[in-house]
Amino acid sequence: MPDAAKLGRRELLRSGAVASAALFGGLPFVACRRTSAVSAERAVEGVTLLAKAARTDVEEVRTGLPKGAALLKAYFEAGSFEDAAVARETLDKTRSKIQDLRIAKSTFFALVDLEGTVIRSDLDHDGLAGKNVFGPFPELQRAVSGAYVETRGEMAEVAGVRGRKDGQWVAAAPVRNDEGKVLGLYVTGWSWSAYAYRLENQLRSHIRSALKEREKEPLVYVFVVVDADAYGTPIVPDVNAKAVRDQGFASKGAATPLTAELEITGREFGLAYVTVSDLGKNAGVAVLRSET
Repeated sequence: MPDAAKLGRRELLRSGAVASAALFGGLPFVACRRTSAVSAERAVEGVTLLAKAARTDVEEVRTGLPKGAALLKAYFEAGSFEDAAVARETLDKTRSKIQDLRIAKSTFFALVDLEGTVIRSDLDHDGLAGKNVFGPFPELQRAVSGAYVETRGEMAEVAGVRGRKDGQWVAAAPVRNDEGKVLGLYVTGWSWSAYAYRLENQLRSHIRSALKEREKEPLVYVFVVVDADAYGTPIVPDVNAKAVRDQGFASKGAATPLTAELEITGREFGLAYVTVSDLGKNAGVAVLRSET
């Protein structure tokens, strides 16, 4: 009958050999984690942070825009909209008086009449003035009936990038007189590319603040995913945007982050996406990350 003590010693030696082989690479099936897996894991952290930020950004507009509209009653009651300087001053003063609007991430604010024509916006070169917003954003017409409205669409005059498709998230609050009659609309919004730029800067800042000594900053790209499109910053490589679009994330829905490991132009990336319903149906945020 085999000696139990000897058997125990043999098993101990065998397990020690296996452990040593694993430690020094002697076993082919034991491998280091792919950097894309590490990147995907860290992209989840990033996308979770940005989803929370996006919900806060929308809430600022939801809270602040109706308050701003209440301050515009006198302007619309006067019924004189020809003076562009007065309109611009009215826009600036209104925003400055409402804390949520002062810090809002909007890329434009506008005064709009009941026909949907922009009286004036706060854009430096006001390509919006005289344009009708009900065409690209038909849902805004509901604000004429007194509803606060959030919608999406595409209008070249408020695009954040040239030479590439860009859409917008837009909100409108009705301006009423004392009897409750709607006199006009107070409208704001942001382009998706400009908003991706805002989120990407926030993520980069967060990452830099957490870097340890001698730790390299990763490559990160942020996208706003809306339906079948993925909107990145104005300078994002097209091949990266295509890689995100090809995942079809928006159609899947993701209350918790979805991930993917990708290789783009010979480099490993991790990708994470989460739905942000505050941005509308089939919309969310994606983070593409690669360790350096």
